[in-house]
Amino acid sequence: MPVHALPQRQSLVAQTIAYLSNQIATGEWRDWLPSERSLCQTLQVSRNTLRAALQQMADESRIERIHGTGNKILARPAGPPTEARAGHVALLSPAPIERLRPMQSLWIDEMRALLSERGLKLRVFHGRHYFVGKPEPALERLVNRNPHACWILMLADENVQRWFADHRVPCVVAGSTHAGVDLPSRDLDHRAMCRHAAGVLLGLGHRRIAMLTHKSRRAGDLESEAGFVEGVKQSRHPDAEAVVLYHDDTVAGVGVVVRRLLKLRQAPTALFVLQPHNYLAVATRLMQSGVKVPDDISLISRDDDPFLSFVVPLPTRYEVNPHLMAQSLLRPVLEVVEGQVVSQHTARIIPKFLRGESIAAPRVSLAVP
Repeated sequence: MPVHALPQRQSLVAQTIAYLSNQIATGEWRDWLPSERSLCQTLQVSRNTLRAALQQMADESRIERIHGTGNKILARPAGPPTEARAGHVALLSPAPIERLRPMQSLWIDEMRALLSERGLKLRVFHGRHYFVGKPEPALERLVNRNPHACWILMLADENVQRWFADHRVPCVVAGSTHAGVDLPSRDLDHRAMCRHAAGVLLGLGHRRIAMLTHKSRRAGDLESEAGFVEGVKQSRHPDAEAVVLYHDDTVAGVGVVVRRLLKLRQAPTALFVLQPHNYLAVATRLMQSGVKVPDDISLISRDDDPFLSFVVPLPTRYEVNPHLMAQSLLRPVLEVVEGQVVSQHTARIIPKFLRGESIAAPRVSLAVP
């Protein structure tokens, strides 16, 4: 080991202890420290460095290290939470920002900037374990250890939404809420978008159209399915038929669904795909199968992302400015932070329809003999 290694290590441990102590003193954490994984990511230190700092704090009786549970704060600040901590806003997502869709990352960055202009901080928490079948223990630890003035719930399933609603944790849903969940929300008008998409395809002459959606059954996807089916059933075309197929959000899973569609005797002449990355999987699978877009089949993507601008033929899709999404969320978040009643409980954004080169009138059937 180099001679200079030990002093550097001691200095880094000391800096880590100083940071943890400051967060405890200001009331940022009042009962439990965040998880070791989260602290390592925040501080950009190794697990060994963090554990050395935690052990020293435990030796000084400032925290208690409880195996399998976490690090309990023993020296808690007196009095109510500080103004600095109370002003924080947290965003909860199943995946880290770098793993989200580009458009989602863009509106999060916009939201961070808008809050910063008002002296507020946005902290992002992520983890699949908060979005499992029974997330209650994980969510309780997360919220108790990281109190915030408002939580933004992103890609939240019904279990997560109901836990926040039942425990009256101040939050705003970035998306649609499930039936019976009374939380303020902001989202695109998925129902209207999908009715419109069905109408566009029917207007071109398609009578058998399919929608490809995720099995997870998020609230926005359920709204999309309802709008798509309504658009077909309520049209002036009694011979029109809507087919809804589900995949597991993997390239292989999407490929299975596409192959199944192409083998149908009455194969669809148009496909409506919810997510842009799945649109790309569908388009490339069709290309591999020798099916041309839009000559043989028309494609529409419900959502937009910057990379779709580089796809040939140019996808038909629905566009929303990420700044608009962030602005829509800002008002209810500020109202929650200030302890006010959210003035507009639910709001929906109408995106812009971008007609690309991926749709055309049906030419021939893809039916197999």
